[in-house]
Amino acid sequence: MSETPPTAAGAATSDADLLHHTTTAVREAGSALRERFGEVVRYDTREELMRALAANDDVALDILRPCLTGLRPHARWVEDELDGGALPPGEWWVVDPAEGNVNHLHVLPEWGVTATLVRENQPVLTVVHLPLTGATYTALAGAGAHLDGQPLRVSETADLGLSIVATSQARPDEDERVVQRVGSSVTAMLFDALVVRTSVPATLHLVNVAAGRLDVFWQFAGARADLLPGALLVAEAGGRISDAEGRPWTTQSDSFLAAAPGVHAEAVATLSR
Repeated sequence: MSETPPTAAGAATSDADLLHHTTTAVREAGSALRERFGEVVRYDTREELMRALAANDDVALDILRPCLTGLRPHARWVEDELDGGALPPGEWWVVDPAEGNVNHLHVLPEWGVTATLVRENQPVLTVVHLPLTGATYTALAGAGAHLDGQPLRVSETADLGLSIVATSQARPDEDERVVQRVGSSVTAMLFDALVVRTSVPATLHLVNVAAGRLDVFWQFAGARADLLPGALLVAEAGGRISDAEGRPWTTQSDSFLAAAPGVHAEAVATLSR
């Protein structure tokens, strides 16, 4: 079971303590999802797919919602992990109970659980847990990013031509303009980068950027739950966060770029062609 929050009423506590208790809840939710992992879930219609996705979400949310609400009773909850744009003022929990949920259904390993506390539209803390490996990535604004307690640092590469880069599909049924933009960006990166990776979910690429395993990640459109955890992890690991044209990124931006500082400008130039 999860640890008892600092007080039943969620009395004032440090953000570091909040991160600790959030980590415990996210790991517990991940363990519950791992117990459901192992056989491909078959579906013949979109409705059957949505029910299977929702079943995984519900298992994790049954753990996360009471735990996180107990930690911050006045923080509101983003109900749809596919939502984007700015949040109203105050504190919000932005949670993806099964990030990479469709991979889980297909017995692919790229999935996890994320929880991010957002305060006045800025991510304050985040936890990304990968149950199949046991790895837990955490970041606290102003206090760095860590993997299982060890500091993370983005790569020192300074040549896009020697870089491994990645992108992700923001959501199914994306509009045609975004699909065309994704396709042209992949083509541009195939010319300019060493290797291009394309897969979902975004968060798993972003933890790799934060850890220095990948050099660049970009995405067009996207949901808050896809990008906020990785944005904080990469920024706290010393990376650059912007939109694809190099402007400051917000949850209202129509593109996203996370890169090692040495190749950020080159990535912007490639994506802006």
